[in-house]
Amino acid sequence: MSALPRFILLYAAMYAAFGVASPFLPRFLESRGLPPQEIGLVLAAGTAIRLLASPVAGRIGDLMQNLRGVLVASMALAALATLGYLSAQGLWMLLAVYLLHGASLAPVTVLADALALRQRFEYGWVRGTGSAAFIVATLLSGQAVGAFGLQSILWLQASLLGAAALAAWRVPEFVHTGVARPAGGSVPALLRIPAFRSVVLASALILGSHAMHDGFAMIRWSAAGISPAVASVLWSEAVAAEVVVFFLVGPTLVARLTPAGAIALAALAGMARWAVMAWTSDVTALAIVQPLHGITFALLHLACMRLIARVVPPGLEGTAQAIYGTVGIGAATALLTALSGALYARLGAQGFWVMGALCAAALPLAWRLRR
Repeated sequence: MSALPRFILLYAAMYAAFGVASPFLPRFLESRGLPPQEIGLVLAAGTAIRLLASPVAGRIGDLMQNLRGVLVASMALAALATLGYLSAQGLWMLLAVYLLHGASLAPVTVLADALALRQRFEYGWVRGTGSAAFIVATLLSGQAVGAFGLQSILWLQASLLGAAALAAWRVPEFVHTGVARPAGGSVPALLRIPAFRSVVLASALILGSHAMHDGFAMIRWSAAGISPAVASVLWSEAVAAEVVVFFLVGPTLVARLTPAGAIALAALAGMARWAVMAWTSDVTALAIVQPLHGITFALLHLACMRLIARVVPPGLEGTAQAIYGTVGIGAATALLTALSGALYARLGAQGFWVMGALCAAALPLAWRLRR
């Protein structure tokens, strides 16, 4: 069995596990009697622990030269933590389980990506499989919740994480021989690479600009009189475009434009997308720009992955992915989500102009990556 089918199984099970539970976990916490302020506390603590756990796990995998082993252990622990929700009651017990769950889940995509990028197949195929599996799993979990209640998502996620751990055990490890440890530590060594710094900052600006859309697009559309059914179609357009780009369009675009050109295109697409969001709530205009998500997210991610695989020294793959995931995606998104709340409260939809400005700020970084 070649590497590609093994990674397809891994990404399908991994992202399906995310899809069955992540939309419903806040509702599950509410069903256990937590008021909104305590739910917010639990979710915020989970975000914080994920930002810490991912770099630690990535570095451990690099030092041991055993990314696969750390990945399998993380998934197995996450499956057990998921089952811990079944008996958890009260704020402190639910918080403890949520922290363990978040810490064990945080590094799995980082480690899987670090392994996949060193194989001889197109990364977009496995990442696109993950996005498609997430969509299908989310739809199926909604049916399961309606039929069997909220606890069904816990059994589904634990089962899928167990399957993902078994799939991860079957993927090939990428072992480096004769790799010297960088002087001064791994993180400083990575940050001394200009191209790596530019990739992380560009991803932080462009991916972070999605924060206002993710937090307030539905609120904006509802206030404009757009029905929930139409709003769900608009949202689905974006996700469908993501899958198409990962599978079909993205690899060709990155090859033809170069990764730097693809990042520039993602920045320009973001500027256009957020300008329309700020300017109008016309359904036709929104339907035209929502598929740009395939460019602003999926194409950008493919380009960043290509550059990281090219510029990161051997033996630092896990650490590099963790920095990209926590700074370029996690921390920037968390910060800009908080900022988006203040912007939307003060400016309404006009706050999307600020998100467009963030994308514009990424253009000089894309130009610098051409060298």
